[in-house]
Amino acid sequence: MAENYAAVLYGPNDLRVEKWPMPEINDYEVLVKMTSVGICGSDVKLYSSGRCGAVQVASPIVIGHEGAGYVVKVGQKVSSLKVGDRVAIEPTQPCRACEHCRLGRYNVCARPGYCSTPAAPGNLSRYYKHVADFCHKIPANLSMDEGAAVQPLAIAVHACRRAGVSLGHSVVVLGAGPVGVLCAMTARAMGATNILITDTVESRLDTAKEMGVDHALLVKPEEPDQDVVDRITLTLGAQPHVTIDACAFPSAQRVSLMVTGTGGTVLVVGIGEPMSQVPLTAALLREVDVRGSLRIANTYPAALAAVSSGAIDLKRFISHHMPLERAKEALELAKSGQAMKIIIHPHD
Repeated sequence: MAENYAAVLYGPNDLRVEKWPMPEINDYEVLVKMTSVGICGSDVKLYSSGRCGAVQVASPIVIGHEGAGYVVKVGQKVSSLKVGDRVAIEPTQPCRACEHCRLGRYNVCARPGYCSTPAAPGNLSRYYKHVADFCHKIPANLSMDEGAAVQPLAIAVHACRRAGVSLGHSVVVLGAGPVGVLCAMTARAMGATNILITDTVESRLDTAKEMGVDHALLVKPEEPDQDVVDRITLTLGAQPHVTIDACAFPSAQRVSLMVTGTGGTVLVVGIGEPMSQVPLTAALLREVDVRGSLRIANTYPAALAAVSSGAIDLKRFISHHMPLERAKEALELAKSGQAMKIIIHPHD
């Protein structure tokens, strides 16, 4: 009989790959043999500090929420999937009954069962169970690795929709990590014509340039905010219509409000500290809209279609591959900022 192993986080910097109970599915779930799981920035934050946003590790949890695999067992009332189907897992199990779920905004569900939180285990394991209707069939022309990488792309699609990115917009993305780069790629696919991305790590900017951004700007952590604003405006040729904060550092939050053009939009997709001091009044007096973006809502099908059609290329986005046994090493590499997207292979 097959055995299950998982990457289990016990506390800050304490990740152990160990034997884990085999999941038992109910009538509406499927059991998935995981083949590809991406490392996310939120995984790194959980690993490094034991917390990420409102999520805090109080007891051992399986991490990981960017997964794809083969269906090996289906519940009795599942008709949308069959054994052998390749699926990309949308890592949420909302209650479906609260006001937000009924309005289709299940990403802000009052009782979310999001993967890799105390409410639900993650999928960085050999076997994982999930509700069938949040498992999406992977198009035949996509690899399993691309299926796993669709999860951060779906986040980027949701962020760009929330930001109102449209044809002809100029867009600034602060932070060239995985989600930042995918936001830039998504903005391009949605019609943005002038895209600038910033980061403090040169190698990330090199990757962003390879993936089609118009301008890549290296900034220094100690650089004054106004200097960064001036350099962005000079390089872009104008203030941007949309600024996407994909890192949520205090300096990025300040710069985003200062650099965005009058009547424009600031979209925050990075997870920052609970309290921030920002130059809000000046931005509000220019009618700059400030919006948040949380996880994913109704964007998995669009993200899969974008990759399948060739509108967005995820192959170049994936930079490293490692087996499950090296999960801790993978997190340390992601923490260093020297990798773009690391894919773990639980059965390799």
